[in-house]
Amino acid sequence: MTPSLPRLGVGTAGIGNLYAPVSDAEARATVAAAFEAGIRYFDTAPHYGFGLAERRLGATLAEADPRGEAIVSTKVGRILEPSHSGARERHGFVEADPFEPRFDYRRDAILSSHEESLKRLRRDRVDILLAHDLGTLTHGAEAERHMGDFLGSGHAAMRELKHAGAIDLIGIGVNEIEVCEYLIERVEIDLILIAGRYTLLDQSAGERLLPICQTRGIRVVIGGPYNSGILAQPVAVQNDLRYDYRAPPEPVLERAASLEQACAAQGVPLAAAALQFPLRHPAVSSVIPGPVGAAQLEETIERMNMPIPESLWNTLDEAGLVRDPRVGA
Repeated sequence: MTPSLPRLGVGTAGIGNLYAPVSDAEARATVAAAFEAGIRYFDTAPHYGFGLAERRLGATLAEADPRGEAIVSTKVGRILEPSHSGARERHGFVEADPFEPRFDYRRDAILSSHEESLKRLRRDRVDILLAHDLGTLTHGAEAERHMGDFLGSGHAAMRELKHAGAIDLIGIGVNEIEVCEYLIERVEIDLILIAGRYTLLDQSAGERLLPICQTRGIRVVIGGPYNSGILAQPVAVQNDLRYDYRAPPEPVLERAASLEQACAAQGVPLAAAALQFPLRHPAVSSVIPGPVGAAQLEETIERMNMPIPESLWNTLDEAGLVRDPRVGA
């Protein structure tokens, strides 16, 4: 049975120790609070803490969700190999599990990655399997080789898993629009998880990709609705601002401040507008922020449920800050 995605899900990079260490207790509290609040979609990946996020998600859901009600998506494209590095931070993850990711999009690696994820997640199956981080943004000069591996045998392995009933949906989880458009024309794609490309600060996915997905019935999940954090809190109070995983350039800071000012004028927190905006596009099924801790989870739900006047979206559109698909429709 093909799962129906809820409007709000939870991403798990944060409980994989992205940028900062998170205790096992806090990770468990995050997932448990989400499930208790009725959230039934969790996205993860072997890359997040090199198995740590999957382990923590699996351990908590084994207790909170013994009937397997939750929809879980995970990813393939990286094989985890033992690491003896003593570095505290690797690839942005702090105090992660002792493995090193190696890219491999070929058939055997896809099947092996899927099996290893099931073990860490303590599940007989996952609902959604996504090829992770294809494209030049991640791979640079190696992008063509990895794409060749995926098209040559990796995607076929994912299709076999789907047709055998091991998973329900297959797709890609990426940060690049171009790779989505490229693959849509070549292989079977049920779902695209695209991070950071349909937000208050970046609506580039709305120009071509989302309309294509809507026409073809491809589900879209929006990750990174806060663009790595810059939209999650008032700009002035953040000490370590990030936009797309790095320090934001001045034009982005200015745009974020303008968005915040316009939202404040109508009594709407910037973060609430950021969380709800992606869902205004009819192609978008779900948005998956990455709260850490029960308090952040509660705050996320409050943001999702906060009434936002239509006049705010009209104001942002008229000011040229946001291209809103519903304004003028």
